[in-house]
Amino acid sequence: MHVSGKFLLTLLMLFLVTGSGYAGDIDIITVDGAITPVTARYIQDAVSRAEDKGAECLIIRLDTPGGLLQATMAIDKRLLSAAVPVVVYIYPGGGRAASAGVFISYAAHITAMAPSTNIGSAHPVNMGGQDTSRVMLEKITNDAVAHIRGLAQKRNRNAEWAEQAIRESVNITETEALALNVIDLIAENMTDLVDKLDGLTVSVNGREVTLNTADAELYYRDMGLNYRILDHIANPNIAYLLMMAGIFGIFFELRSPGSIFPGALGAISLILAFFAFQVLPINAAGILLILLAVVLFILEVHIVSYGLLTIGGLISMVLGSMMLYRSPELQVALSVLIPVVVGFALFFILAVYLAARAQIRKSISGKEGIVGETGTALQNLDPEGQVSVHGEIWRAVADEKIKKGTKVRVVAVTGMQLTVETVTESNR
Repeated sequence: MHVSGKFLLTLLMLFLVTGSGYAGDIDIITVDGAITPVTARYIQDAVSRAEDKGAECLIIRLDTPGGLLQATMAIDKRLLSAAVPVVVYIYPGGGRAASAGVFISYAAHITAMAPSTNIGSAHPVNMGGQDTSRVMLEKITNDAVAHIRGLAQKRNRNAEWAEQAIRESVNITETEALALNVIDLIAENMTDLVDKLDGLTVSVNGREVTLNTADAELYYRDMGLNYRILDHIANPNIAYLLMMAGIFGIFFELRSPGSIFPGALGAISLILAFFAFQVLPINAAGILLILLAVVLFILEVHIVSYGLLTIGGLISMVLGSMMLYRSPELQVALSVLIPVVVGFALFFILAVYLAARAQIRKSISGKEGIVGETGTALQNLDPEGQVSVHGEIWRAVADEKIKKGTKVRVVAVTGMQLTVETVTESNR
């Protein structure tokens, strides 16, 4: 009975503490740069970590010129489903939330801006450096407008201005954004932001949550080494080059065992490529077509197809490279694709040429290799004697008398005996 009383008292104290608004931790991450698949993974993991630890909220310090639409959509989807309040803080002064930053700001539960910052210019641009038709661009724009209107409705923000930011690329300052109900507050710095967040009530997955940030501990979660490495190699072109370098290095090692360096470099390149593929939308058909191209090139070295296998390999490699990524935003640039395909083709064509040349080239060693070579008669040949050819002494026979010291030419080999003739001006 005594133990039960203590237990109930503890529960009561916990309830009172919780009910009184006990302040939890505040996680803070920084997104400074373009929005990429790596950025999306970084933010998604930060939200999950904040949920797991029961953080009071997650603050995303944002300064971005924009980025990939697919990565932005993934971030928005995670913020909408977050079980903890997410605050986007456009910071520092001079920073901006352009293009993709507008979508992320609208998806957050609370959006704040520092003085001398701006938000807007969300009109979609050409994807991945490729030309986009007017009709396709209009479809993308309409889709983006529908998406941000949904975010505005969810977070009770200005939907009309958001549509203008997409269709007309309008841009506004922090004071204009606050007046137009684009953001929720302006904060001078992190201390000011935390103070202004205290007591705010937001809707998180259908429940009202009042923030208690007055005494919360701030934890800055910098981007780890793995994210920084991934951010550098997750460029579609770099990941593609790493994969092709890996395939080439391993193939070279298999063709010339013991080289070590090409194989090691190829293995490292492949590992880095697959590391980058974690966040890139890879199409398995594209990878299979590239591997098929390599197989066709290898077969060309061993099978006489009069170039048909090489042509098939080129077609397969071009198609595989173009289909490698599922997203139209992420494509291998032609300035990268063409040199790689041409380089592979030239390498295997050279290999085929050298193999064919080796097959038709006459032997330069053994008995067959000595026919046509010249030497010196070591004895008088009448008709037999000894001659020296390539520093070797051979028994020789001639159809004519040859004096010792005369230059002779090998015309045939029978067993271990040479048939020679005198070297004259006519047969020199």
